[in-house]
Amino acid sequence: MIHLHRPGLISALGNGIAATLTTLYDPAAQPLTYEDDWLPGRRLAVGRCPTHDWQPLPADLPPEHHTDNNRLLWQALCQIDDTIHTAIARFGAERVAVVLGTSTSGGDANRAALEAYIHGTPWAEAGFSVGKQRMSAPADCAAAAYRLRGPAYGISTACTSGARALISAARLLASGAADAVICGGVDTLSALTIHGFAALEVLSADRACPFTAGRDGINIGEAAAVFVASREALATDTQILYGYGASSDAYHMSSPRPDGAGAIAAIRAALTHARLAPETIGWLNLHGTGTVQNDLMEAQAVAATLPHTACTSTKTLTGHTLAAAGALEAALCWLHTSRRDNPEGRLPDARCPAYDPALPPIHLTDGSSCFPAGRRLALSTSFAFGGNNAALIIGEA
Repeated sequence: MIHLHRPGLISALGNGIAATLTTLYDPAAQPLTYEDDWLPGRRLAVGRCPTHDWQPLPADLPPEHHTDNNRLLWQALCQIDDTIHTAIARFGAERVAVVLGTSTSGGDANRAALEAYIHGTPWAEAGFSVGKQRMSAPADCAAAAYRLRGPAYGISTACTSGARALISAARLLASGAADAVICGGVDTLSALTIHGFAALEVLSADRACPFTAGRDGINIGEAAAVFVASREALATDTQILYGYGASSDAYHMSSPRPDGAGAIAAIRAALTHARLAPETIGWLNLHGTGTVQNDLMEAQAVAATLPHTACTSTKTLTGHTLAAAGALEAALCWLHTSRRDNPEGRLPDARCPAYDPALPPIHLTDGSSCFPAGRRLALSTSFAFGGNNAALIIGEA
């Protein structure tokens, strides 16, 4: 059994659990912001994290760890600081591992160095740091901040990275390679990713509206979400990672396989691993990007596997947080299955004013949706470039 302890998270919804849930259930909330300095002549809705009351990075942390991505990660880590120290005290620093997903890492921290070099500064004097932009940089930062000596590495499988970090944590625990794992994902708003998605012509002209007939693409967001995972509970407030599934259909570099076969395989693998029937899942947090192709594929996959399960895409309020998305949405599953944080069993509103009739029917939530009676179980899906698919099942014991 894998225990997931209370998460730390920050996104456009807010900094921490209380702010996140307050915004999520405010029908008037519109946490995405419009910005016009990313692309020439275009105004974009983006999911920007609140920046007030941030905790500074540890003063003794080496300079290569001082990036915006790691500063964002640190806000989430500070929220679970007590659990991390409990794990270190219980198991020792050499038995605590770190696995974190990212796609931006600290690459933007080197832009000034590259621009200086282009304008004539000698390369040796430009200030470029390889360490800042390694995909392992967030894991390296967390390990350095807590002086951990267990395995520490990064995962960068695009939009499944955060989910796959939790899967890797479960495998490290199952193998005996670690007794506790700090796991999750982090990505900051970046010119690289925004220009990349603009080149693919999938950025929405307004706020994304998944599964509607007029959907026209995604909003990019930023977030960090982290857990401590362990085989034994370090506190009374834990939820269980019951199962996970992953697949790679390798259909196309950036487009999902239209029939959803890879997504179906990942969902069914998670259910099989958890030894759960589809009807036991009370909520599905959809990948739900709002692109024409993803929503068509995902609706087919859900209709084939979980046709009666209440579904929501929370990306309408957070934006697509890329490598952090799988971890952030796992954290939302954690909070919604928690009776402490969600005593009434509410489910977020999918905010879908008009479901696309061309899509296979799925059961999207509205403002009155709740978990069914009984044990609360939630499934979260993540789908990425290259046909990389992941599914997690999280719930109460």
